[in-house]
Amino acid sequence: MYPAPRPPGAFQLVASTRDVSTTGPPAPPTAPGQLKFTIAETCDRIKEEFNFLQSQYHALKLECEKLASEKTEMQRHYVMYYEMSYGLNVEMHKQTEIAKRLNAIIAQVLPFLSQEHQQQVATAVERAKQVTMTELNAIIGQQMHAQAGIPHGAHAPTLPMAPHPSLAGMPGLPPSTGAPPGLLSAVSSASLMGLPTHPLSVLGKPDLGRSDDKRERAEERAAALLDERARNSSSPGEKYRPRSRTPDDHDSKRRKDDKGHDSDGEKSDQDLVVDVANEDPNTPPQANGDHRDVRENGEKKPERPPSQSSSSRSTPQLKHEKVSGYDPHPHSGVRAPPLASNGIPTNGSAGKPAYSFHVNGEGQLAPVPFPSDALLAPGIPRHARQINTLHHGEVVCAVTISNPTKYVYTGGKGCVKVWDISQPGSKTPVSQLDCLQRDNYIRSVKLLPDMRTLIVGGEASTLSIWDLATPTPRIKAELISSAPACYALAISPDSKVCFSCCSDGNIAVWDLHNQTLVRQFQGHTDGASCIDISPDGTKLWTGGLDNTVRSWDLREGRQLQQHDFTSQIFSLGYCPTGEWLAVGMESSNVEVLHVNKPDKYQLHLHESCVLSLKFANAGKWFVSTGKDNLLNAWRTPYGASIFQSKESSSVLSCDISADDKYIVTGSGDKKATVYEVIY
Repeated sequence: MYPAPRPPGAFQLVASTRDVSTTGPPAPPTAPGQLKFTIAETCDRIKEEFNFLQSQYHALKLECEKLASEKTEMQRHYVMYYEMSYGLNVEMHKQTEIAKRLNAIIAQVLPFLSQEHQQQVATAVERAKQVTMTELNAIIGQQMHAQAGIPHGAHAPTLPMAPHPSLAGMPGLPPSTGAPPGLLSAVSSASLMGLPTHPLSVLGKPDLGRSDDKRERAEERAAALLDERARNSSSPGEKYRPRSRTPDDHDSKRRKDDKGHDSDGEKSDQDLVVDVANEDPNTPPQANGDHRDVRENGEKKPERPPSQSSSSRSTPQLKHEKVSGYDPHPHSGVRAPPLASNGIPTNGSAGKPAYSFHVNGEGQLAPVPFPSDALLAPGIPRHARQINTLHHGEVVCAVTISNPTKYVYTGGKGCVKVWDISQPGSKTPVSQLDCLQRDNYIRSVKLLPDMRTLIVGGEASTLSIWDLATPTPRIKAELISSAPACYALAISPDSKVCFSCCSDGNIAVWDLHNQTLVRQFQGHTDGASCIDISPDGTKLWTGGLDNTVRSWDLREGRQLQQHDFTSQIFSLGYCPTGEWLAVGMESSNVEVLHVNKPDKYQLHLHESCVLSLKFANAGKWFVSTGKDNLLNAWRTPYGASIFQSKESSSVLSCDISADDKYIVTGSGDKKATVYEVIY
């Protein structure tokens, strides 16, 4: 491809044998075998070589452009197939949920049947469990033909045990019997297999006749995703940024839609996006926090096993209008939890769905019976009162409170504002700290225990360290990371070390005294989104977009535990006084894990992504906020609801004062809200 190397001296310029001077000594003889080129010949030779190399360059450039075009096309197909597989995954989980509900119906109705009919039902159920994919495809084809040629009303069963027409003749299914009409109208053989007939279409029956439309929509979404990524490729900060088109665009972190990046170093650049466009406004309402329930043995149980914290990408989430015991009206205000007549907080009594569940080591779940002192024990608040609104002017993605409670720090786009909340009715900040770049959002702000230093991280590879002790706060140092963004920060109890969650999945460990990177904890395969440290400073907890929560031994520098989920982790907090870790998820669940035992609790009052979480310093309660505009306060660890506040937009961040008397939240409507906790 390239010209062969020439021997040394090949292009040596050799003067003419005739000496220019007539009086000087004769020129030395030319060495034997040496080529003689005039200057003109040498220039021509160089020109030829240049033209040859230039033609090769153009050929390689064309080939490179062709490969780039092929790469773009492959990325487009990848995103399209990702969308299609996601849709199929959702449909699969819908059918699984339908099968579970029908199985519960069978279990309830079965005792009322005669022995003969019970045996027939059991046989049908066993046969349904053995259906192969070939038989299933044949059944679906027969169903489609039957629906195309038979009026809708013809599907109404006249005998409850008669098989669905599409299953006629299948071996192992019982013939028609004379069971009392209407007793098992919902339990046809097709339903036993989880195949929805038209009465169950509202539960998510797939529209098999519109696959072409779905494919076209998937292709359109893939093209839109590629266009958006192309627009954002010039700025790594865009990868974890609230878009600034409308205030509601800043309301939530969203799952990553594709991984078509050029290198591993870029794979998490677009992982966390603050966005509300992924919620379907036409989704039907749900009874209680994504657990539409059936009654078994006199107890309410959720539609999906809380032992599997399903992500909204894998299990259909149905938004609901009313939370158990709460006023569904959209106005702001703090509401108290439902109480029984004896004053004990309820969890699913009086016909209302339970929202707190205990999951043992075997994955078995049960509604939690709250103790009588769940809300009456010392140190448990009664409610919270809104006392101040801090109009930041941009989406507030990070907040923190000073100790003693005097200043609130709110992080938005390109700056941190400092508010003096000890002055009643204060409407303007006392200071503004310009950080990062003007268009980059700040994701985390942390005060050192001496209250003289503030550390700021966000959509940049730089962490800013601010000196607050000077009359005018100033940057005293900057820490440069290899990752394009920092999603969360934690400070060691001795103030010597800072931990940053990076968009590339690493946990960076910084020496604050020397302002150097000490080490990196590597384990998360996607962006690390949240972090907390144990009070003794020996253990670190991190959550990530790879659906895992990991613990790290800070003395030995190694990973201790890993908890796997089916939902991305958006927030977590470690209880200051006990062995409990609370985790907020994209799937709207809050899970409270025991760090040494397999037992855990699942809490289901949020309607959408849980974006932030914070324990009170006393450890007896904690708060969580979400894309559903809610601030929920929970009892540790079993999750009795203490109070709930509805704000006007998604609540992205929260903090609790050191004395547990104040809560501050940051929201998507460009403000922070200060609450006074009433005991």
